[in-house]
Amino acid sequence: MDPSPIVALFVAAFLSAATSDAFQTECYTANGKDYRGRQNQTFLQGGKPCLYWNETLQHPYNTVKYPNGEGGLGKHNYCRNPDGDVRPWCYIADHEDGIYWKYCDIPTCRMPGSLGCFTDSGEPPTLTGTSETSNKLTIQNCISFCRKQKYKLAGMESGYACFCGNDLDYRLHGEAASSECNHVCFGDHTQPCGGDGRVIIFDTRVGACGGNYTSPSAVVYSPDFPDNYNTGRACYWTIQVPGASAILFNFTFFEIIDQTDMVELLDGHTNHVVARFDGRNPPRSAINITADFVILYFYSDRTNQAQGFAVLYQALKAPEPRPKEEDKGVGGEASLPASTAEPSLESVTGKSNDSTAGQSSQILYVITSSPTMPDHNMPVWTIYALAALLTLTVIAMIAKLLLHITVKSPTIPSISSSEACSQNEPWIIFYRPSTISFFKKKLKNHHGDLSPLVGN
Repeated sequence: MDPSPIVALFVAAFLSAATSDAFQTECYTANGKDYRGRQNQTFLQGGKPCLYWNETLQHPYNTVKYPNGEGGLGKHNYCRNPDGDVRPWCYIADHEDGIYWKYCDIPTCRMPGSLGCFTDSGEPPTLTGTSETSNKLTIQNCISFCRKQKYKLAGMESGYACFCGNDLDYRLHGEAASSECNHVCFGDHTQPCGGDGRVIIFDTRVGACGGNYTSPSAVVYSPDFPDNYNTGRACYWTIQVPGASAILFNFTFFEIIDQTDMVELLDGHTNHVVARFDGRNPPRSAINITADFVILYFYSDRTNQAQGFAVLYQALKAPEPRPKEEDKGVGGEASLPASTAEPSLESVTGKSNDSTAGQSSQILYVITSSPTMPDHNMPVWTIYALAALLTLTVIAMIAKLLLHITVKSPTIPSISSSEACSQNEPWIIFYRPSTISFFKKKLKNHHGDLSPLVGN
């Protein structure tokens, strides 16, 4: 049985588990439209239960109108965001003032790069740097504004105000529920931009066109994220983690509709393209690159735009080598070296378990190694080659013997008298101890050049 498929499945499951532990989140978009979790009430504690999507036929969003799972709808009552609202929501049975739906406060639905929702009393403000207001504010507009001012944090409040800063004091500004930052951005009604006295804060590296990453794990977003990326973009991100044996890339969000817009993963040492994705070829599984240096490249042409991508990377490090213990035989004598001892199935299994515990991709080499003795029999093609060589040697010796007999023969070819007399050319005969040779030769006009052996 070929163990390669089993090994591949095992490694894929192991690497997927490693990435899930890197970030405790179920959302990689600002409004949670990619949420596919299982929270089925508006709040974890004391929230209202959600209605099943296949039972809400009186409302715009149900499984009859969207039977193919659009927006994550199905025969369940989990919170979803099928219409691209500021965050996931669900229908409820208890109507309050004519409202038949509620936002879901989901602690695990926070995109990496979002620090959360915080209270802002104004004295002092949550972020103390530069600020501005705009009736076209979006998350990326505020992030870009603060990034250009060399700030690390950007905060949005009340849908139109943008604040910049570097420090966030949790002792003075307590964290609020995410549902309190549901004011839509004035420039994009699908994005949350804080609330009244509530500021939602982001890292300014979100949506940057290029950057350098050295941490063991992080999330890289397409340029201008969560807004649509602009046209004519060419961005590079370097991911270099010293000591890593491999880096796993998992595209948690991918929305590129143009064929000419593409994302590439390159080996940082050789610049060799390992993987390429576009609108027709989206990523369908995680990509494992056995290198400690990877380049992420994005290109967009000048026609179509989309929201882009979010990719989570996780660096995997090889386990430190363990000291080998010398096995002692009976009577205290040392056993044979490992290279000469016959390998056993138990020893191979033990090595594979150690590799699993160390979380190393070297398990591929351990499991696929054969536990049986190496085959010392001579290959069949070698036997055929030797037989052919021996046959050629015998033929060459016979040919050489026949040639030698022919040359040694005293028989001289006869020449008819008519032929000899019909030509006025003399014959020259050279006699040597071993052979007699005949050939025609033109005589020169000078008689001094005649050989004494030449006659008429």
